[in-house]
Amino acid sequence: MHPYNRLPTSGYSTPSPPSSPLRSPRLRHVRTKPGRFTPSQPPPVRTVSQQFAWLFISVLLRRQGLFLFAPLIYISVMLLYMGTFSFDIVPIITHRPAPGSVYRSTELYSKLRDEMDADDSPADAISTIWKSPYKGGEWKPCVNRSSEGLPESNGYIYVEANGGLNQQRTSICNAVAVAGYLNATLVIPNFHYHSIWRDPSKFSDIYDEEYFVNTLKNDVRVVEKIPEYLMERFGSNLSNVYNIRIKAWSSIQYYRDVVLPKLLEEKVIRISPFANRLSFDVPPVVQRLRCLANYEALRFSSPILTVGESLVARMRKRSAMNGGKYVSIHLRFEEDMVAFSCCVFDGGKQEKEDMGAARERGWKGKFTKPGRVIRPGAIRIDGKCPLTPLEVGLMLRGMGFAKNTPIYLASGKIYNAEKTMTPLLEMFPNLETKETLASEEELALFKNYSSRMAAIDYTVCLHSEVFVTTQGGNFPHFLVGHRRYLYGGHSKTIRPDKRKLALLFDSANIGWKNLKRQLLNMRSHSDSKGVELKRPNDSIYSFPCPDCMCRINRTDDARSSSAT
Repeated sequence: MHPYNRLPTSGYSTPSPPSSPLRSPRLRHVRTKPGRFTPSQPPPVRTVSQQFAWLFISVLLRRQGLFLFAPLIYISVMLLYMGTFSFDIVPIITHRPAPGSVYRSTELYSKLRDEMDADDSPADAISTIWKSPYKGGEWKPCVNRSSEGLPESNGYIYVEANGGLNQQRTSICNAVAVAGYLNATLVIPNFHYHSIWRDPSKFSDIYDEEYFVNTLKNDVRVVEKIPEYLMERFGSNLSNVYNIRIKAWSSIQYYRDVVLPKLLEEKVIRISPFANRLSFDVPPVVQRLRCLANYEALRFSSPILTVGESLVARMRKRSAMNGGKYVSIHLRFEEDMVAFSCCVFDGGKQEKEDMGAARERGWKGKFTKPGRVIRPGAIRIDGKCPLTPLEVGLMLRGMGFAKNTPIYLASGKIYNAEKTMTPLLEMFPNLETKETLASEEELALFKNYSSRMAAIDYTVCLHSEVFVTTQGGNFPHFLVGHRRYLYGGHSKTIRPDKRKLALLFDSANIGWKNLKRQLLNMRSHSDSKGVELKRPNDSIYSFPCPDCMCRINRTDDARSSSAT
């Protein structure tokens, strides 16, 4: 055996040390087994991928320290990869709006117009509507007036009615109910001037004051003003009269326990503001006074009634081919309504600028407060957007109303009317408004008074065969109940499901027949809901049955008697 030196001593290299024994136990045995190989036998040939995998696993197992460098290697590779691309490139992410969140009614109308005009269905809705029988029978007004005298008054109540025409009407009826319950004398309500409606009209400008006082004379004392001898205590100034601040929707018991003692002490009290200051759920004796005030005592003043009834007669004359029946629509597409809704239509940049300016004029920063988020798409899906004139036309044609149907449109100044009204006039050319039915001389007394103009619209809508409400609010709230009071308990009103309409008008692939079938079902649903009974927290101004009306027969009773 040659000696082994660690350092070379000459130009000759030392012999290599003997090889270490193999570590694998399998390679220490020389016996051969089936499927095994010995060191003397050549190993099986591996593919390139197998060799790479074997090498990778071997490195991981034998060089575990490599894991410490893995994050550094990963970051280096990512930096190298990202450096090959420009940061100016922004990936495009496509977002699909939720169904019903975008106003697409204009495109739908363009698509369906020819098919709609070619529809030759024989039955016209105005002659077939309201055919669903109501199993509860018919109703009739039954508000009884007192015939006895009144006891001595406990004092005077003066209220300030705020809001528009019908919100003021709420205040008047509630004031009558409270005054009657407290055995007080009611001073003719004062109408508070509002910056939005801008109507300085007084009670006698809108309602027949003498008729109002005479109708209530055996139930509630009503006077024009407080006696002078009492006002001397307050320097003849109503602003010096004790003002009671009352929470909205207060119970009648609150008036008895809190307001009455103050009335007895002061003899004159003031309640301002007074809109919605009495709960809907009150005892029958109080509810009767509300019914009496709203449905019997409040009659429009002679000038308004004269013009209103003239327009009703003219609409019936234009509807002679339909038996004098016409459709009335309350369209809330004025600039202030569109702005307040925060919905987006198809007016583009100009619409956005107009609505922003209108919100600032009417509500001064309410919609631009820090943190306030406005989602027009969510508002539309929830059915809170006002229907456009185009959508109203599509809906009514889909509900079976023919192109020649006479229509009365109740509305203020329509936003961008030249553009937005065009499709509605194409679908219903026999459309009238108070401005087209009446002469300028007839409307001269009412032109600059929004509440008086609304009262004319109210009168014409009240006597139509069909009333269509498109946005809600106090106008239809009162009108629906008043129509029930006049028409046997049935409102004869179409109240569309605007959540469903948002989806239907956003359906790109819907055909005219499918759309019409859906809208006919919607019309049928309005018919079935025409007669509804008031529940505890409902308003008698929309649901006069059974507080203000009595049932005169039952359908079931009529069927049984006819069978016998």
